[in-house]
Amino acid sequence: METLNIAVFISGGGTNLQSLIDQMEEGRIQGRITVVISSKEDAYGLVRAKAHNIEGITIGKNNYPNVEERENRIIEVLEEKEIDLIVLAGYLNILGKKVVERYNNRIINVHPALIPSFCGKGFHGEKVHQAVLDYGVKITGATVHFVDEGTDTGPIILQGIVEVLEDDNLKTLGEKVLTVEHRLLPKAVSLFAQGRLKVEGRKVRIIDSQRGYSF
Repeated sequence: METLNIAVFISGGGTNLQSLIDQMEEGRIQGRITVVISSKEDAYGLVRAKAHNIEGITIGKNNYPNVEERENRIIEVLEEKEIDLIVLAGYLNILGKKVVERYNNRIINVHPALIPSFCGKGFHGEKVHQAVLDYGVKITGATVHFVDEGTDTGPIILQGIVEVLEDDNLKTLGEKVLTVEHRLLPKAVSLFAQGRLKVEGRKVRIIDSQRGYSF
């Protein structure tokens, strides 16, 4: 099986990027991150990429204010690097239609809640956790899903839950959910790399699921 060429999109600290790098270096994911694309030039995730000799490129609203030019530049980089899979790891921009169509069922996103709850436009980062706390739900978690033209509407690959305790706050809840993200995202990428994810309408079937995830 050929090694998968992966592009990771970030906007911030890149802890999910780091979890992917760690699992790849341990040989648990049959893929390599060939480029990290950041929407912000000061994202710490770019520092993480550089530390592991991964090329980092900034393509954001500041250096590409025109939406079409920004999307074309993204596609240009993806084609140049012969990318097989796009992973959105804390990426706060919305991918354009051309990118989504061209990489149909080849874009994975991680969301810090149990979709279809607390998701969609405006739900990202601490805003999600604040909404969870305000609503008073007893469980939340993380979701890894394929990306379609909607916002957090693509077929779900994996989900993991955490209990919301009465004394939880933004910090404690965010840390618990992030731990789940760091576990689920590498698993999903590994399954994709093994060719074990099959999209059937709204559902994602894990082929030969009794084999587990090698984690």
